[in-house]
Amino acid sequence: MARGRRIAFDYGDVRIGVSICDPDGILATPLDFLDARDSRLHQRISELLAEYQPITIFLGNPKHLSGVDGEAVAKVAKFSELIATLTQAPIVLVDERFSTREAQRKLHEAGKSAKNSRSLIDSMSAVAILEAGLANETR
Repeated sequence: MARGRRIAFDYGDVRIGVSICDPDGILATPLDFLDARDSRLHQRISELLAEYQPITIFLGNPKHLSGVDGEAVAKVAKFSELIATLTQAPIVLVDERFSTREAQRKLHEAGKSAKNSRSLIDSMSAVAILEAGLANETR
């Protein structure tokens, strides 16, 4: 695996979860989520990319449990196009069908109630996406 940070986004209509890993690709850490409706979203993503200089960008691919593309897949494709205007780093789609469930499980294990974890769930989902992306790189 090449050395360098990777970043993951879990796109949503309201919030976009974000996570980053260390340069060795060992530890995935949640960052504050982005407001998808923010008029400065383009700028905020650009700032994240400039700060962390990721070598790969992972995006959650929101297929239905059956594996069929849902309407959210088109939204992620549009979001991917936005990111592609900001970086030369490759953008890799990662199956995110179980990322929210995995994030909820981890937050529950950490003692966070569902009510208290709402603000964390999107970025924890991005952590699950990042971890899946990193696992795929090492195969």
